[in-house]
Amino acid sequence: MFPHLASHSLFLQSMLKTAVSIFIALTLSFCAIAQSEAVVQEGELGISFGGAHYFGDINNRSAIDKPSPAVGVYFKKQFGKYIAVRVSGHYAKVGYADEYSNVEFQQRRNLNFSSQIWEMAVQGDFNFFNFIPGDPSYKFTPYVTLGVGSMNYDPYTFLDGKKYFLRKLGTEGQGSALYPDRKAYSNQAFCFPLGMGIKYNLGKNINLSFEVTYRFTSTDYLDDVSSSYAGKSAFPPLVNGNPSPAFLLQDRSYETGTRIGEIGRQRGFSEQKDQYVIAEIGISISFSSYKCANPK
Repeated sequence: MFPHLASHSLFLQSMLKTAVSIFIALTLSFCAIAQSEAVVQEGELGISFGGAHYFGDINNRSAIDKPSPAVGVYFKKQFGKYIAVRVSGHYAKVGYADEYSNVEFQQRRNLNFSSQIWEMAVQGDFNFFNFIPGDPSYKFTPYVTLGVGSMNYDPYTFLDGKKYFLRKLGTEGQGSALYPDRKAYSNQAFCFPLGMGIKYNLGKNINLSFEVTYRFTSTDYLDDVSSSYAGKSAFPPLVNGNPSPAFLLQDRSYETGTRIGEIGRQRGFSEQKDQYVIAEIGISISFSSYKCANPK
Protein backbone atom coordinates (compact mmCIF):
# COMPACT_ATOMS: atom_id res chain seq x y z
CA MET A 1 0.00 0.00 0.00
CA PHE A 2 1.36 3.34 -1.19
CA PRO A 3 4.70 1.81 -2.34
CA HIS A 4 5.82 5.15 -3.76
CA LEU A 5 5.48 6.75 -0.30
CA ALA A 6 7.59 3.99 1.28
CA SER A 7 10.28 4.50 -1.37
CA HIS A 8 10.15 8.24 -0.82
CA SER A 9 10.48 7.72 2.96
CA LEU A 10 13.57 5.54 2.53
CA PHE A 11 15.08 8.21 0.27
CA LEU A 12 14.43 10.90 2.89
CA GLN A 13 15.99 8.73 5.60
CA SER A 14 19.06 8.18 3.44
CA MET A 15 19.34 11.92 2.73
CA LEU A 16 18.91 12.69 6.43
CA LYS A 17 21.69 10.25 7.40
CA THR A 18 23.98 11.77 4.77
CA ALA A 19 23.24 15.31 5.98
CA VAL A 20 23.88 14.31 9.60
CA SER A 21 27.18 12.67 8.64
CA ILE A 22 28.28 15.77 6.73
CA PHE A 23 27.24 18.00 9.62
CA ILE A 24 29.22 15.91 12.12
CA ALA A 25 32.28 15.86 9.87
CA LEU A 26 32.15 19.63 9.37
CA THR A 27 31.61 20.20 13.08
CA LEU A 28 34.61 18.06 14.01
CA SER A 29 36.75 19.81 11.40
CA PHE A 30 35.65 23.21 12.64
CA CYS A 31 36.35 22.22 16.24
CA ALA A 32 39.84 21.01 15.31
CA ILE A 33 40.58 24.25 13.46
CA ALA A 34 39.10 26.33 16.26
CA GLN A 35 41.14 24.44 18.82
CA SER A 36 44.36 25.05 16.85
CA GLU A 37 43.53 28.70 16.49
CA ALA A 38 42.58 28.92 20.15
CA VAL A 39 46.01 27.71 21.32
CA VAL A 40 48.36 30.65 21.83
CA GLN A 41 52.07 29.90 21.98
CA GLU A 42 53.31 32.22 24.74
CA GLY A 43 56.99 31.29 24.86
CA GLU A 44 59.70 28.79 25.74
CA LEU A 45 62.27 28.19 28.46
CA GLY A 46 65.21 26.03 27.49
CA ILE A 47 68.80 24.89 27.82
CA SER A 48 71.32 24.05 25.11
CA PHE A 49 74.52 22.07 24.71
CA GLY A 50 77.00 22.09 21.87
CA GLY A 51 80.35 23.23 20.60
CA ALA A 52 82.04 26.56 19.83
CA HIS A 53 84.80 27.50 17.42
CA TYR A 54 86.81 30.67 16.81
CA PHE A 55 87.87 32.41 13.59
CA GLY A 56 90.47 35.17 13.55
CA ASP A 57 94.15 36.03 13.19
CA ILE A 58 95.36 32.63 14.35
CA ASN A 59 92.67 30.57 12.61
CA ASN A 60 92.40 32.64 9.42
CA ARG A 61 91.68 29.67 7.15
CA SER A 62 88.26 29.18 8.79
CA ALA A 63 89.02 25.57 9.70
CA ILE A 64 86.57 23.92 12.09
CA ASP A 65 88.76 21.26 13.64
CA LYS A 66 89.19 22.26 17.29
CA PRO A 67 85.68 22.74 18.73
CA SER A 68 85.26 23.35 22.45
CA PRO A 69 82.22 22.97 24.75
CA ALA A 70 79.40 25.49 24.88
CA VAL A 71 76.26 25.61 27.05
CA GLY A 72 73.38 28.04 27.15
CA VAL A 73 70.04 28.97 28.67
CA TYR A 74 67.31 30.96 26.98
CA PHE A 75 63.79 32.33 27.26
CA LYS A 76 61.61 33.15 24.27
CA LYS A 77 58.52 35.32 24.25
CA GLN A 78 56.26 34.69 21.28
CA PHE A 79 54.56 37.58 19.48
CA GLY A 80 52.07 36.22 16.98
CA LYS A 81 52.50 32.97 15.07
CA TYR A 82 55.94 33.56 13.61
CA ILE A 83 57.91 36.16 15.60
CA ALA A 84 59.62 35.66 18.97
CA VAL A 85 62.08 37.65 21.06
CA ARG A 86 64.76 35.61 22.81
CA VAL A 87 66.97 36.47 25.79
CA SER A 88 69.90 34.06 26.09
CA GLY A 89 73.06 33.47 28.06
CA HIS A 90 75.98 31.35 26.87
CA TYR A 91 79.26 30.05 28.15
CA ALA A 92 81.77 28.90 25.54
CA LYS A 93 85.44 28.09 25.42
CA VAL A 94 87.48 28.85 22.30
CA GLY A 95 91.12 28.59 21.31
CA TYR A 96 93.57 27.85 18.53
CA ALA A 97 97.29 27.66 17.75
CA ASP A 98 99.60 28.57 14.88
CA GLU A 99 101.01 25.07 14.94
CA TYR A 100 97.77 23.83 13.30
CA SER A 101 98.29 26.10 10.29
CA ASN A 102 99.82 25.06 6.98
CA VAL A 103 101.13 28.61 6.40
CA GLU A 104 104.88 28.90 7.01
CA PHE A 105 104.68 32.37 8.59
CA GLN A 106 102.13 31.19 11.14
CA GLN A 107 104.14 28.11 11.98
CA ARG A 108 107.15 30.38 12.63
CA ARG A 109 105.03 32.92 14.54
CA ASN A 110 104.01 30.10 16.89
CA LEU A 111 101.30 31.93 18.87
CA ASN A 112 98.36 30.29 20.62
CA PHE A 113 95.55 31.21 22.98
CA SER A 114 92.46 30.01 24.82
CA SER A 115 89.61 32.06 26.19
CA GLN A 116 86.39 31.59 28.09
CA ILE A 117 83.46 33.57 26.70
CA TRP A 118 80.45 34.67 28.73
CA GLU A 119 77.72 36.03 26.50
CA MET A 120 74.34 37.70 27.02
CA ALA A 121 72.22 38.45 23.96
CA VAL A 122 68.80 39.57 22.80
CA GLN A 123 67.65 38.02 19.53
CA GLY A 124 64.67 38.07 17.22
CA ASP A 125 63.51 34.68 15.92
CA PHE A 126 61.38 34.17 12.82
CA ASN A 127 59.58 30.83 12.33
CA PHE A 128 58.90 29.83 8.73
CA PHE A 129 55.86 27.75 9.76
CA ASN A 130 53.17 28.05 12.40
CA PHE A 131 54.42 26.14 15.46
CA ILE A 132 51.91 24.84 18.03
CA PRO A 133 53.23 22.37 20.63
CA GLY A 134 50.89 19.41 21.05
CA ASP A 135 49.29 19.85 17.63
CA PRO A 136 50.56 17.18 15.17
CA SER A 137 49.78 19.50 12.25
CA TYR A 138 52.15 22.22 13.52
CA LYS A 139 54.98 20.40 15.26
CA PHE A 140 57.95 21.41 13.08
CA THR A 141 59.47 24.63 11.76
CA PRO A 142 62.80 25.96 10.51
CA TYR A 143 63.70 29.45 11.76
CA VAL A 144 66.28 32.22 11.50
CA THR A 145 67.64 34.36 14.31
CA LEU A 146 69.37 37.74 14.50
CA GLY A 147 70.41 39.81 17.49
CA VAL A 148 72.94 41.78 19.52
CA GLY A 149 74.74 40.94 22.72
CA SER A 150 77.61 41.60 25.08
CA MET A 151 80.50 39.23 25.66
CA ASN A 152 83.24 38.93 28.26
CA TYR A 153 86.53 37.28 27.29
CA ASP A 154 90.12 37.13 28.54
CA PRO A 155 92.68 35.31 26.36
CA TYR A 156 95.38 33.27 28.07
CA THR A 157 98.17 30.86 27.27
CA PHE A 158 100.68 28.64 29.03
CA LEU A 159 104.44 29.01 29.33
CA ASP A 160 106.46 26.30 31.05
CA GLY A 161 103.25 24.92 32.51
CA LYS A 162 102.16 28.25 34.02
CA LYS A 163 99.00 30.08 32.94
CA TYR A 164 99.28 33.74 31.83
CA PHE A 165 96.47 36.13 30.92
CA LEU A 166 97.71 37.93 27.83
CA ARG A 167 95.67 41.14 28.06
CA LYS A 168 97.52 42.20 31.22
CA LEU A 169 100.90 41.63 29.57
CA GLY A 170 100.27 44.07 26.68
CA THR A 171 101.83 41.77 24.07
CA GLU A 172 101.56 44.36 21.28
CA GLY A 173 103.05 47.19 23.31
CA GLN A 174 99.86 48.32 25.05
CA GLY A 175 100.85 50.47 28.02
CA SER A 176 104.44 50.94 26.81
CA ALA A 177 105.88 54.46 26.70
CA LEU A 178 107.04 53.66 23.16
CA TYR A 179 103.40 53.26 22.02
CA PRO A 180 101.24 55.83 23.77
CA ASP A 181 98.51 55.31 21.14
CA ARG A 182 98.18 51.60 21.95
CA LYS A 183 95.81 51.36 24.85
CA ALA A 184 94.96 48.16 26.71
CA TYR A 185 91.96 46.55 25.08
CA SER A 186 88.82 45.85 27.04
CA ASN A 187 87.74 42.37 28.00
CA GLN A 188 84.17 43.40 27.06
CA ALA A 189 82.90 43.52 23.49
CA PHE A 190 79.70 43.43 21.46
CA CYS A 191 78.63 40.36 19.55
CA PHE A 192 76.08 40.08 16.76
CA PRO A 193 74.51 36.61 16.46
CA LEU A 194 73.19 35.54 13.07
CA GLY A 195 72.00 31.99 12.51
CA MET A 196 69.37 29.46 11.61
CA GLY A 197 67.90 26.33 13.11
CA ILE A 198 65.10 23.80 13.14
CA LYS A 199 62.64 23.06 15.93
CA TYR A 200 60.51 19.98 16.53
CA ASN A 201 57.81 19.33 19.11
CA LEU A 202 58.45 15.98 20.77
CA GLY A 203 55.09 15.89 22.50
CA LYS A 204 52.89 18.05 24.69
CA ASN A 205 55.14 21.01 25.63
CA ILE A 206 58.63 19.52 25.08
CA ASN A 207 60.63 20.75 22.08
CA LEU A 208 63.95 19.75 20.53
CA SER A 209 65.99 22.15 18.40
CA PHE A 210 69.26 22.30 16.50
CA GLU A 211 70.82 25.69 15.79
CA VAL A 212 74.01 27.05 14.24
CA THR A 213 74.66 30.72 14.99
CA TYR A 214 77.64 32.78 13.86
CA ARG A 215 78.81 35.59 16.12
CA PHE A 216 80.41 38.67 14.59
CA THR A 217 82.20 40.72 17.26
CA SER A 218 83.46 44.26 17.79
CA THR A 219 86.93 43.14 18.92
CA ASP A 220 90.07 41.95 17.15
CA TYR A 221 91.66 40.80 20.41
CA LEU A 222 89.69 37.67 21.19
CA ASP A 223 92.97 35.88 20.37
CA ASP A 224 95.26 38.70 21.65
CA VAL A 225 96.58 39.20 18.10
CA SER A 226 95.73 42.25 15.99
CA SER A 227 98.40 44.59 14.63
CA SER A 228 102.23 44.53 14.57
CA TYR A 229 105.13 43.48 16.75
CA ALA A 230 106.14 46.14 19.26
CA GLY A 231 109.78 45.06 19.33
CA LYS A 232 111.98 43.88 22.20
CA SER A 233 112.52 47.37 23.63
CA ALA A 234 108.82 47.71 24.51
CA PHE A 235 109.13 44.97 27.14
CA PRO A 236 111.31 44.52 30.21
CA PRO A 237 113.81 41.85 29.11
CA LEU A 238 114.53 40.59 32.62
CA VAL A 239 112.50 40.07 35.78
CA ASN A 240 114.45 38.80 38.77
CA GLY A 241 117.23 37.83 36.42
CA ASN A 242 114.92 35.90 34.08
CA PRO A 243 113.24 36.94 30.80
CA SER A 244 109.86 38.51 31.55
CA PRO A 245 106.67 36.64 30.57
CA ALA A 246 105.59 39.59 28.40
CA PHE A 247 108.88 39.50 26.51
CA LEU A 248 108.66 35.75 25.95
CA LEU A 249 104.98 35.61 24.99
CA GLN A 250 104.79 38.58 22.60
CA ASP A 251 107.04 36.73 20.18
CA ARG A 252 107.23 32.96 20.56
CA SER A 253 109.06 32.35 17.29
CA TYR A 254 112.21 31.65 19.33
CA GLU A 255 110.63 28.26 20.09
CA THR A 256 110.74 27.35 16.38
CA GLY A 257 114.00 29.08 15.40
CA THR A 258 115.35 32.63 15.31
CA ARG A 259 113.03 35.44 16.40
CA ILE A 260 110.94 37.08 13.68
CA GLY A 261 109.25 39.73 15.85
CA GLU A 262 111.00 42.80 14.51
CA ILE A 263 109.49 46.15 15.43
CA GLY A 264 106.68 47.10 13.04
CA ARG A 265 106.44 43.68 11.41
CA GLN A 266 102.89 42.41 10.92
CA ARG A 267 101.72 40.23 13.79
CA GLY A 268 98.01 40.12 12.93
CA PHE A 269 95.41 41.60 10.59
CA SER A 270 93.67 44.51 12.30
CA GLU A 271 91.21 45.18 9.46
CA GLN A 272 89.05 42.18 10.33
CA LYS A 273 87.38 41.51 13.65
CA ASP A 274 87.38 38.12 15.30
CA GLN A 275 84.32 35.84 15.22
CA TYR A 276 83.07 32.61 16.71
CA VAL A 277 80.30 30.15 16.00
CA ILE A 278 78.18 27.98 18.29
CA ALA A 279 76.38 24.84 17.10
CA GLU A 280 73.99 23.50 19.73
CA ILE A 281 71.10 21.20 20.53
CA GLY A 282 68.36 22.73 22.67
CA ILE A 283 65.61 21.27 24.83
CA SER A 284 62.79 23.59 25.84
CA ILE A 285 59.46 23.68 27.63
CA SER A 286 56.66 25.62 25.91
CA PHE A 287 54.15 27.81 27.65
CA SER A 288 50.75 28.03 25.94
CA SER A 289 47.38 29.60 26.69
CA TYR A 290 43.91 29.44 25.19
CA LYS A 291 42.10 32.46 23.91
CA CYS A 292 38.36 32.66 24.47
CA ALA A 293 36.11 32.12 21.49
CA ASN A 294 34.56 35.21 19.99
CA PRO A 295 30.83 35.16 20.95
CA LYS A 296 30.03 37.03 17.75
